[in-house]
Amino acid sequence: MKARQRDETWTVGGLAARFELPTNVLRHWETLGLLTPERDGSGYRRYGRADLVRVAVILRNKAAGMTLEQIGVLLDSEAAGRHEVLEAHLRDLDERARSIERSREMTEHALRCRAHDIVACPRFSQHVADLTEGRAATARIADWE
Repeated sequence: MKARQRDETWTVGGLAARFELPTNVLRHWETLGLLTPERDGSGYRRYGRADLVRVAVILRNKAAGMTLEQIGVLLDSEAAGRHEVLEAHLRDLDERARSIERSREMTEHALRCRAHDIVACPRFSQHVADLTEGRAATARIADWE
């Protein structure tokens, strides 16, 4: 990496624009300790390359379903419980992958099904039998918010 790129800094507006975020998001992340930008002589925030990478990590992990609290543990080199947070996240990702696969199977069946009322289709009903028969946990309220 060239020295110029390594030394490049961004204002809060510049960094927010780079990621298409409102500036208040970066300020909120700062209050949570996820970002700690330097300040210039006038007191304005100046974000460096490390901040740029941290924002990218935060966004990628938010998209993967992590909470800001979990991301904070991930980004804090001194945080205890980092492995536990990551292991819990992997379990959550595995469950989400299974859920997506079930949804895909249901959708594919619905596309091919000749029934006019998909709920009355016996084969389609098999896709939700674990829920209707109480063999699986129902959706979490957070999934609907």
